[in-house]
Amino acid sequence: MAQPQPGPARPTLEAVAALAGVSRGTVSRVINDSPQVSPRAREAVQKAIDELGFVPNRAARTLVTQRTDSVALVVSESEERFFAEPYFAAVVRGISAGLTGSGLQLLLAVAQSPAEREQLEHYLTGQHVDGVLLVSLHGMDTLPGRLEARGVPTVLCGRPLAGRPAACVDADNRGGARQAVAHLVAGGRRRIAAIRGPADMTVGQERHAGYLDGLAEAGLTADDSLVEPGDFSLDAGTAAATALLARRPDLDAIVAASDAMAIGAMRSLRAAGRRVPEDVAVVGFEDSPSAAHTDPPLTTVHQPVESMGREMVRMLLTRIAGGTPDESLVILPTHLVVRDSA
Repeated sequence: MAQPQPGPARPTLEAVAALAGVSRGTVSRVINDSPQVSPRAREAVQKAIDELGFVPNRAARTLVTQRTDSVALVVSESEERFFAEPYFAAVVRGISAGLTGSGLQLLLAVAQSPAEREQLEHYLTGQHVDGVLLVSLHGMDTLPGRLEARGVPTVLCGRPLAGRPAACVDADNRGGARQAVAHLVAGGRRRIAAIRGPADMTVGQERHAGYLDGLAEAGLTADDSLVEPGDFSLDAGTAAATALLARRPDLDAIVAASDAMAIGAMRSLRAAGRRVPEDVAVVGFEDSPSAAHTDPPLTTVHQPVESMGREMVRMLLTRIAGGTPDESLVILPTHLVVRDSA
């Protein structure tokens, strides 16, 4: 039986130096972007690299530059939720767009269990990445503080429950929810229910606070019987709307803290024989791609998710370069998109 023939040997640093007519050290300096190389030598080395198809040893380069040319996106949710909810896809699109031309690669880590988080923290603090983008933090998550303490530049998407991070991007969740309630009040709705987001996330708390602001501004009294918890998922919206109808059959509007929950609520209303918006108006939050294609099309608060992703990258690149962002907290505006559900 014939033995497989070895493939062609990978070109070496020495081969590049010989072809370019320079020393091995000069080639190394060119690869590591050292300014101590003449334009003529740099051009000769680059030409030799292209001709030979030389690929620098990444591990060796990292030892010299202390850079890995990669950043991690960490999502504190289950894989099922990450791949099911369009919000995360929009975040990734924004981050990818922001990284274009930076030379940095994006690594994705979805970790929820304590064991997964411990393993991930060990990896992130082991000089495998130049920086970290954190999305969907829950509760008093200590990962941002631990990364910062180990010198890993970090940017958060969404404010944590406590403390002020070194760099964070958020949307005006409170103002957006207030706009939603004001729109419903202007349409004559008075018994406005809320399906709130997770209480262990600032985004959930802020959107509910905006709902309460809107009621107060309209002179309406907050009523706990018109509030039901949710977790941003479609199933949670369906269950919450069913519970609200059983408890308060007289409700005439629902503000949901996410589009998925609003869509689930509309399914529940339809099953109960309620017309949207004639009997019950519904408003979501996010302006996801599916919002325009529901029946009826969903009125929702637009959250600039892709812009948030790009802004996170801008702040992270500044921090990786050793700088400090102009602002540690950037809040992007939200606005109401009126369709047929309210």
